[in-house]
Amino acid sequence: QVQLVESGGGLVQAGGSLRLSCAASGRTFSSYYMGWFRQAPGKEREFVAAISWSGGRTHYADSVKGRFTISRDNAKNTVYLQMNSLKPEDTAVYYCAANLRGGSSWFNYDYWGQGTQVTVSS
Repeated sequence: QVQLVESGGGLVQAGGSLRLSCAASGRTFSSYYMGWFRQAPGKEREFVAAISWSGGRTHYADSVKGRFTISRDNAKNTVYLQMNSLKPEDTAVYYCAANLRGGSSWFNYDYWGQGTQVTVSS
């Protein structure tokens, strides 16, 4: 099992940046494919980005490609989401998630953090 705790959310103006962190417990963090998802009020949870076990492969939603960067530090059991050029439509609760298989479908992920709120003002 793995437990996930997100941090780094907050209020930022449009065009600004934030870096989210997700700290994982357990010794097998490097075995897990990690993803970031988000959910805005009244909307379904959507895929944002994912990264492979070693960090060699990344995958992004079209809506964030070129603005967001996912990375991981397996020595620190942490995955990051650097968010630049933020837009009001990026406002949502952001969740990190883990599974052994990868992918962009939220229902394929087994472990979830509690979420961190990101609010982008116009």
